[in-house]
Amino acid sequence: MSAFGGYNGQAYSPAGEKGRFVLPPAFRKAVKESSGGSRTLCLTVHDKFDCLIGFGLSRIDQLHAKLDREEDAAIRRNDDSFDRDVRAAQLFGFEQLSFDDSGRFIMPEHLRDLGKIVDGAYFHAAGDFFFVWAPDQLMGMGPEWKGAQAACAKLMVTAKKGAAE
Repeated sequence: MSAFGGYNGQAYSPAGEKGRFVLPPAFRKAVKESSGGSRTLCLTVHDKFDCLIGFGLSRIDQLHAKLDREEDAAIRRNDDSFDRDVRAAQLFGFEQLSFDDSGRFIMPEHLRDLGKIVDGAYFHAAGDFFFVWAPDQLMGMGPEWKGAQAACAKLMVTAKKGAAE
């Protein structure tokens, strides 16, 4: 098994029955590598944007380190508003979802609601993790997202053509 090298690329998955989606092949391979060979996808809501983020189990160590850094920074600034328990709940509240060899997984309803995902999900890599966008939410973002918006639009058209054939 090769070492986890991060996430790159883009893909689109139309929604299937009962909240079923397909983790695209490149993402599937990277998640499996990041999860020590297991088919475990971690999925949670993004802190800032109306989307979800996905990653493998190896990111858990990074989240622990991030929590410690944020607490240390708050202590240095004498920031009494930092609450380690609240921040830990935000960082570690992700769902661990199994996916099959074809990448199929069931996205829990509360995550679909939080990400506003209805008809399909656009996957966009970001190195240590990847975004999972509802296309209409992504299209409402500013010009700094124009590359992702263009890729999403093209991948949706391709998926619709494939479904029609």
